Amino acid sequence: MNTTRRLAIRRVLILLAAGSVSGCSYNRFVGQEEAIKAQWAQVENQLQRRNDLIPNLVESVKGYAAHEEGVFKDIAEARSRLLAAKSPDETIQAANQQSNALGRLLAVVESYPQLKANEQFNRLMDELSGTENRLATERMRYNDRVQEYNTSRRQFPSNVTATIFQFKEYSFFEAPAEAKQVPKVNFGKS
Repeated sequence: MNTTRRLAIRRVLILLAAGSVSGCSYNRFVGQEEAIKAQWAQVENQLQRRNDLIPNLVESVKGYAAHEEGVFKDIAEARSRLLAAKSPDETIQAANQQSNALGRLLAVVESYPQLKANEQFNRLMDELSGTENRLATERMRYNDRVQEYNTSRRQFPSNVTATIFQFKEYSFFEAPAEAKQVPKVNFGKS
């Protein structure tokens, strides 16, 4: 009986230790998920700021570049997709499409030197540039939170807790393939 009692006590102690370790992991996952959600809200905040600036920028450029209608359609479509996005993955895809469209807009701007001299346009470009920098910072912070969480989720013994409580893996905000291409700069006249 003495051996049976010791074995039972050991099992209870192991279960208590596993339960306390699991509880700590659970609380850490909850905290990390909330940090990811808060950081994602910051990314969305900067995306909204960019969306608010784009119509003003587009209207400034339209007057000088009326024949570049395809670029403006792409920007409007990307903006609509971003506003309609329901999930982080849809938002990431729409934001990447919008970044590509803005890159083409900047190429159009290079063809119109008189536009670059326009004070209103320069102010909007400064705002857009600042917003892009803020957005890049928030994306980086979001990815840092996701990496921290996903790493914890895969480590032992936290992976047991993650499986039991079905903590899902989060996606990174990755740059699209087009962003990896070297931009073409042309200082000559078209």
